[in-house]
Amino acid sequence: MINIKAEIKGETDMSPFIKMFEFSDNDEVIFLNSVDTIKQKLSKNMRLNMNETLTMYLAYVVSQIRSKNSVENIVNNVSKILTVDNVMIGVPETLRKITFNAIIDDQPKTQITFNEPIPSSNYILGTENVRN
Repeated sequence: MINIKAEIKGETDMSPFIKMFEFSDNDEVIFLNSVDTIKQKLSKNMRLNMNETLTMYLAYVVSQIRSKNSVENIVNNVSKILTVDNVMIGVPETLRKITFNAIIDDQPKTQITFNEPIPSSNYILGTENVRN
């Protein structure tokens, strides 16, 4: 059983939003098939949208909790999941902070927060000197 509430905060000009993920043992097959489809997309060097990216982080959280990894290890290794080159433009800015409140199987509720899970370079457009 998977029961997760994800609170997502992006750039300051965006309203935060919440997504709920609930999968019974029977529904979990559908979730895992979705994850496999997303992985195939990545293997073809296709970029992920926000929902696909969130699904990859959800799958990571579920697998790590089931493996009984510590919250600290889960948070420390999240940057290895996806890079800015794996996602569409705007996704890193939309998913600046993700907090998962997870109940997986019979385990106690776990809260995991990812701050900027997709490392990106900081750049400012239009800073080059332009000569007329």
